Amino acid sequence: MQKRKAKIKLYASGFLLVAVILFFIIAPHFLPHDPFQTDYGQAMLKAGEGGYLLGTDQLGRCLVCRLIEGGKQTVLTSLAVVAVVFAAGSALGMLAGYIGGAVDYVIMKITTVFQAFPSFVLAVAIAGIIGPGKGNGMLALMLVYWTTYARYSRSFVLNLKNETYVAAARMCHAGHVSILLRYILPNMVPPLLVTAALDIGNVVLSMAGLSFIGLGGARPTAEWGAIMSESRRFLQVSPSLILYPGIALLLVVFLFHFCSENVRNYLDR
Repeated sequence: MQKRKAKIKLYASGFLLVAVILFFIIAPHFLPHDPFQTDYGQAMLKAGEGGYLLGTDQLGRCLVCRLIEGGKQTVLTSLAVVAVVFAAGSALGMLAGYIGGAVDYVIMKITTVFQAFPSFVLAVAIAGIIGPGKGNGMLALMLVYWTTYARYSRSFVLNLKNETYVAAARMCHAGHVSILLRYILPNMVPPLLVTAALDIGNVVLSMAGLSFIGLGGARPTAEWGAIMSESRRFLQVSPSLILYPGIALLLVVFLFHFCSENVRNYLDR
C-alpha cells in the first residue's frame, strides 16, 4: 500500500513538473506582448490596467510576458547545467572508483579542492574571473556542481564492482566498458536522479543569484534574478515588480524539491 501511494505521488509530481517545463517551452511562442519591447507611456501600470494582467515594469514591459520568458530561460538553463554535470561528474566518479590508484587519487583531490568552498561563493568567484554572461554563468555552475556526482558515483562503483554478478560478468570475459555500462551504471542511476532533481532547484536559485548580482545573462535578459535586480530601485513604489518573480522562483524551486522527495520516497519503499 505504501509503495502504491509513493508511486502515485511520484507520477503526480512528475506529471506536474513536465507540464510546467512544457508550459515554459511552449507559452513564449504565444505571448500577447513582446517581453523586451519598452514603452515608457505604459510604465509602472498596476495589475489589470491597460490590458496587462500583472501590470508593467519601469520600462513599460509586460510583467506576465517577462515572467514566462524568464521562466523558459531559467528552467531550461538549469536543466542544461544539471544534465552536463550529471554526465561529466558521474563519468569521472565511475573512472575513479573502477580504475582506482593514481586516477582515483587525482580525481578525488580535485573534487576535494572544489568542495572546500561554499558552492555559491565559488560560483560567484569563477563567474567574476571569467566575466559576466549567461554562458559564463552556466560554466561557473557546472564547475561547482559536478563534484557531488563524482563522489556519489565513485562510492556506488566501489560498492558494486565486487558484487557477484559483476564477478560473473568478468568470468564471461565482459570488457570493462561493458561492465560499467551494463552492470554498474543501471544500479547507480536511480539514486543519482534524486540528487539531480534536487540540484535543479539549487541551480535555479544559483542562476537567479548570479543574474541578480550582474554575473548572469546580459541585459535586457528576462531571467527572474535579473528582473528582481532591475526592479529593486522601485521596491517602495511598486513592490510587485520583485514580488512576482520571487514567487515564481519559489514555486519552481519547491516543485523540483517536491519531485525529488517523491523519487526518494519511492526508491526507499
